[in-house]
Amino acid sequence: MLTKHLAQVLDTLNMKALLIWTVLLNIYKLLKTGDCTSTHDQVLSIHVTTHQQADIVRNISSQYETVLWSPASPEHIEADTEVHLFVPANNLGTVTDLLQTHHITHQVLLDNTEELIKMQTRNESSDPRSSVSYYERYHSLEDIYYWINRTAQEHPDMVKVILIGSSYEKRPLYVLKLSGRQERAEKRAMWIDCGIHAREWISPAFCLWFVQYSLNFYNLNNDITEMLNSMDIYVLPVMNPDGYKYTWTTNRMWRKNRSLSKESNCVGTDLNRNFDANWCTKGASNRPCDEIYCGQFPESEPEAEAVANFLRSHKDSVKLYLSIHSYGQMLLFPYSCSNEEVPNHAELFELVQEAAMKIRRYYRNNYKYGASAKTIYLAPGGSDDWAYNLGIHYSFTFELEDRGRYGFLLPPSFISKACNEALLALKSIALRVIQKTQPQP
Repeated sequence: MLTKHLAQVLDTLNMKALLIWTVLLNIYKLLKTGDCTSTHDQVLSIHVTTHQQADIVRNISSQYETVLWSPASPEHIEADTEVHLFVPANNLGTVTDLLQTHHITHQVLLDNTEELIKMQTRNESSDPRSSVSYYERYHSLEDIYYWINRTAQEHPDMVKVILIGSSYEKRPLYVLKLSGRQERAEKRAMWIDCGIHAREWISPAFCLWFVQYSLNFYNLNNDITEMLNSMDIYVLPVMNPDGYKYTWTTNRMWRKNRSLSKESNCVGTDLNRNFDANWCTKGASNRPCDEIYCGQFPESEPEAEAVANFLRSHKDSVKLYLSIHSYGQMLLFPYSCSNEEVPNHAELFELVQEAAMKIRRYYRNNYKYGASAKTIYLAPGGSDDWAYNLGIHYSFTFELEDRGRYGFLLPPSFISKACNEALLALKSIALRVIQKTQPQP
């Protein structure tokens, strides 16, 4: 008995010694490498206060394998800026060491991005008829193409599918034309595009949400009924299908399209820098490896060219242009490419102000609003500026939820709220534009 008891005591001591040795070894590794032993990719919120810190964070975001979430480009990192930076696990120790060495305040915004990505891609059913919750999930490109065909088949009196072109990798660019059942002479039109930036998944989710809401509530909701009776509504659910597909299969953080450049091994052009509106000036880049690469020339990308050609051929009827993005919670209007004010600045400001007030009243959420360049930063070559210059003088960009808590990895449980907020703003603006553009008797 005594021998057995002694053996148990020795076993316990050995286990404790092993535990202490493991703890000491981890402490030694931490002190030696500065590695916080995180095995997860993280998103850091970095508070830049001085010009020197801005230079350091610009270098970190450019020289290490990180992905800048906000702002869109290192050149927009300035003093008194909050930066959201995606950092892969293998670079986390190096990046946090640099930030600590230079006394730059930072905190972990998202600790386990892999889990959030799994949550976004979990999809129990691909059947649009399964339940309303179909629209409270994110969907692959294949699912969206299937949904487009089913929607047109089930609503032939209100939905027409138009092929406006194809992407660099030859994927179709489908537009849904929504029309009310009440025919009116000289019917005006409205355009909505989603998914111009591949990683902004809430954007295509909104286009699907808007279409199903329009079809389900036509003749039940006065606002949507008036909109569809007064306007044909053209909806492009995924403007960047190659990039969107790539975010589902390969790199969730991808932003650009997937075109190849003759002058570089880097892939992709920022489609929202590829339109002919102060193209490739300050706020865009002529370097193919940059996230805001403007392309070889205006409309060099087939996706941008297809949209521009369609709008050019419908410029007399399209009165309202709307491009859906994320994130940041903002209602914006031209110019993005210049600090100049458009001639109807006051009118557009009033429209977004009224829409933001409605969101605050109904959903208790705050949206910034104003001219893009003054509200965020210069972004030349944008589709909204180009549409405005074409003659569509009610041109807007919505940045949907959130403000950075989840950013591009907004969980599916937030889709409903984000889409309802955007829907409220859209209806508010569209109804006012319908009033303002009534054909003269």
